[in-house]
Amino acid sequence: MPFRHLTLLAIAALVLVLGAGFLANQRWVVRNLRYEAAEAERKRQSDPLVLFGSSLTKVALDVPRAVRGTVYVPAYASIRAGDGRSRVDLATTLSIHNTSRDRPLILERVDYHNTEGELVQPYLAGPVALKPFGTVEMFVPRDDLRGGTGANFVVEWAAEGATSEPVIETVMMGSMGTTSYSFVSQGRSVRRSR
Repeated sequence: MPFRHLTLLAIAALVLVLGAGFLANQRWVVRNLRYEAAEAERKRQSDPLVLFGSSLTKVALDVPRAVRGTVYVPAYASIRAGDGRSRVDLATTLSIHNTSRDRPLILERVDYHNTEGELVQPYLAGPVALKPFGTVEMFVPRDDLRGGTGANFVVEWAAEGATSEPVIETVMMGSMGTTSYSFVSQGRSVRRSR
């Protein structure tokens, strides 16, 4: 009889342990799903096309784009400080301003490259049009070090007719101890040599 009680007791303990493990696993699954939903919402809210949606207009796909340009914009994910062995990590904001009073600026490509010139992240899946005097920004957080000390953006833009060139620049900000750093890099038009 004691053996039978021990067997029942062992089975009951096993059921309790398995049940507790199942509940812990369910809690983990729920927690993981909440994290994934929060992460997806954070990414959606940091999407420049969502954040600056009111600055955008429809792209006319059937109209020829008579004017085109490519702009190279230095952007620094980090800079050396002190004796050269210290590093200051920087948050970077790329701002693209349409300076035209009456024409949309079509952004065909906005790519982020690292020090080695390799593509780190494309920001556009397809062309978008920026309203006259509209602005859009792309943000690289301070803890994203993929770009390195020689990071850069390449922006390809177009317009349906004569237009003023856009203003494209990056603003970098960071701190080390009690010292803060901030500076701006102007984009430069890249023309092909003949």
